[in-house]
Amino acid sequence: MFFTFAWRYFRAKKSTNAINIIAWVSILAIVIGSASLILVLSVFNGLEDLVKSLYSTFYTDLKMTPMSGKVMTLTPEQLRRLSAVPGIGKYSLIAEDEALLQNGDKQSPMVYLKGVDSNYASVAGVSSRLTGGKFDLGTEDQPGAVLGAGIENALDIESDRSILPLTVYMFKRGIGPASADPMAFMNTANIAASGKFAIQEEFDNKYVFTNLAFMKHMLGLQPNEYSAVEITVRDNQQAEFIKSELHDIFGNQYLIQTRYEQNRLLYGVMRMEKWVIYAVLTLILVVAAFNMVGALTMLVLEKQKDIQVLKALGASNGFIQKVFLSEGILLALLGGAGGIGSALIICWLQVNLKLVPLQGDSFLIDYYPVKLVATDFLLVMSTILIVALLASWFPSRKAAAHPVDLRS
Repeated sequence: MFFTFAWRYFRAKKSTNAINIIAWVSILAIVIGSASLILVLSVFNGLEDLVKSLYSTFYTDLKMTPMSGKVMTLTPEQLRRLSAVPGIGKYSLIAEDEALLQNGDKQSPMVYLKGVDSNYASVAGVSSRLTGGKFDLGTEDQPGAVLGAGIENALDIESDRSILPLTVYMFKRGIGPASADPMAFMNTANIAASGKFAIQEEFDNKYVFTNLAFMKHMLGLQPNEYSAVEITVRDNQQAEFIKSELHDIFGNQYLIQTRYEQNRLLYGVMRMEKWVIYAVLTLILVVAAFNMVGALTMLVLEKQKDIQVLKALGASNGFIQKVFLSEGILLALLGGAGGIGSALIICWLQVNLKLVPLQGDSFLIDYYPVKLVATDFLLVMSTILIVALLASWFPSRKAAAHPVDLRS
């Protein structure tokens, strides 16, 4: 019944055109605000999925590292128990440390040389991000290197066409540069570039992959010593449970992290940015609320005689207040529906026609990605309704408090 009155008041001809104009302006403001919220949240969802997909290529479901130091010892029995944990797919043994690479007179910045075993291609997706050459890590005696795109540029080579080997410099384990001749404390070896990967600048400028045996030789590790174990699970939803199972097996001497924990800062920043933008765009709806207050206040003045008639017929103050609250909610629903419909159309056009391109050529896609999530629609509609209720409260209270006086 309340919405019946509200709908009739909305459609009825007003004595002053300004009331209609202000009402439609408030609806238009809600359309713009709700559409902006949906679009921005959808773009953030798309970018978040894109970044997560890039990082999931490099970071595995679980990673086990020493709690202190750079080296941990894993016996064959421990590895057997690791394989027997339900839900674990595969694991890869890792040995990595900082190194310098040199190509003639070209020298790279300090990089991480990461030695991996034959399971690594099934555990992480780096091999699927090759842009040149092949994922050939060689052997202990004839090591191969798969370089990040940024490192390849710094060394001024083309990995799939390089003839001369690169020179690797690594500090000997447990010994630092404490001499005028730092070469006395370094291991050196030749390594052949075999491929190039491109994931994201953070990885492309930092990592070089080689085989585990060569890396253990360079670091002087014992047969049971490693830097880390990277693990994939069959069901991502079970990662936390499997993590607790591994703690039961290995105790607290190892640090076991999920993919989220390995990138806690990244995910935290993305989430914070999304909510900050949401808060800023909600101000558009607050501005629309001021228009709504004006429209409803003028409508209350317009309908004074109607209010008096309703009260004379027995309508309570609460009934009158609910009628004008319903009017505010009606304006919000019309604006919200229009905004959400507009956002859906724009998102469809963006996906199919790529209306807004990404600047630069360092991304895997050339347009802003969008992802529609149902909870975003619920959030936006809830925000609109809350703002509308707050904006309608004062005019509706004023209408309810109007005295009965039919003499005029």
